[in-house]
Amino acid sequence: MNKKKIINDPVYGFITIPFDILFDLIEHPYFQRLRRIKQVSLTHYVYPGALHTRFHHAIGALHLMGQAIEVLRSKGAEITEEEARAVSIAILLHDIGHGPFSHTLEHTLVNVPHEEISLLFMERLNEEFNGKLDLAISIFQNQYKKKFLHQLISGQLDMDRMDYLNRDSFFTGVHEGVIGYDRIIKMLAVHNGELVVEEKGIYSIEKFLIARRLMYWQVYLHKTVLVAEQMLVKTLKRAKQLASQGIALNIPKSLSFFLYQNFSLEDFDKNKELLDHFAKLDDHDIFSSLKVFRDHPDPVLSFLSSCIVDRRLFKIEIKDEPFSPIDISEIKNRIESLNILPKENLDYLVFGGAETNHAYSTSKDEINILFKNGDVLPMSQISDFGIQTRLVKKYYLCYPKG
Repeated sequence: MNKKKIINDPVYGFITIPFDILFDLIEHPYFQRLRRIKQVSLTHYVYPGALHTRFHHAIGALHLMGQAIEVLRSKGAEITEEEARAVSIAILLHDIGHGPFSHTLEHTLVNVPHEEISLLFMERLNEEFNGKLDLAISIFQNQYKKKFLHQLISGQLDMDRMDYLNRDSFFTGVHEGVIGYDRIIKMLAVHNGELVVEEKGIYSIEKFLIARRLMYWQVYLHKTVLVAEQMLVKTLKRAKQLASQGIALNIPKSLSFFLYQNFSLEDFDKNKELLDHFAKLDDHDIFSSLKVFRDHPDPVLSFLSSCIVDRRLFKIEIKDEPFSPIDISEIKNRIESLNILPKENLDYLVFGGAETNHAYSTSKDEINILFKNGDVLPMSQISDFGIQTRLVKKYYLCYPKG
C-alpha cells in the first residue's frame, strides 16, 4: 500500500507524509478522534470560521517540523533519519490527549492534564507498534541527549506554537496573528546542542511574540469566547453534581462514564481501560448532551444548556482589579430579582475568575539569539528589544443579561 500520501491543507498547501509510520498513526482511531475536537473550543461563537480541529493542527505542526529538520540539517546539525522520524512522531501526537473542546473542559471532566494523557496514548501506541515509538517518547519527555529536538516540540519557538498561531489566525480571520513562520524556521540553528535563532531573525521573532500576545487577548481570551466557555464549564459541573446525587442523565455512555465517576492520573496508570473510554469522548458527546439537557427537569442544567445551544450568552465585565464584594453583591441582588432560577442556584448565574497572559516568559528557557561573532544572548537582554515580559492579569464577572 502506498503510504506516501499528500494532504491539501488550506494554510500551507500540499503537505506530504514523510514516513510510513506517520501514515499508520494518522489512520489509527486514537488520532482520528482529533477530527472531532475543535482546536479553539467555542471561539466560533465569535469568529464563525474557527471550526478547525486538533487534527488540522497536528498535521500542520508535522509539516513545519519537516521544514525545521531540513533547515537545521542544511546548517550542519546532525539529525539522523531515526531522530527525524521520532521527532516527527512526537509532534504529530503532542496533542492527542486533548479532551472535548480542548482546554475548556480539561479539569472539568477529567482532572488530568492533556500532556499526561498524550503520553499515555503514546505509550499505548508504542505497545501496538512494537516499540517503534521509544525514541519519540524519549524526545517528548525531554529525556534525549539532543535537547534541541525537544525544543522543537515544546519550547518558546516550537512547531506547535508556529502552527496554532498561523492556523488560528487563518480560520478566525484575525490578521494580527499572522506570523512569518517560514522566515523564523529558516533562521533556526543549533548551538551547543540547543535551539537558537540567527541574529538576522530578531525582528521576525519580535513580530511573532507581539502576534502571540494580540491573539491571546483578541481570540483565545476574547471576552465573549471566555463567557461562552465558562458557561460550558458551569453546565458540565452542574451535570457532574447531579450525577454525584445519582440523578439520571440521558446522555452518551462515553460522557456518562466520566460524569458519574472521578479519575486521577493514578487511576489511568492502574486501569488501562480508562484510556479506551477517554478515546471515545469528543465534542459531539458534549453538544448532543447539551441538547438533551435543555429538556432536563433540573432548572439549572436546562437553563444553562439552552443558553449555550441557542447562543444566549451571559454578559461579562472585565477589570484590571478584582471585583469588590459590594459590586458582586449588587449584581447578585439584581439577578436574583429576575427570578431566573431559585435563589440557592445563584452561583450558577453570577460567577467570575481571572485570566493571565504575557507576551514573553523568562521563567523557562528563553529564545536565544546567535550573533555573527558567535555570542549567544537571551532575547530579554538584547538592548534594542522592548518586549513585554510582565504577567498581565485580568478579572472577569459573568451574569445574565437583563
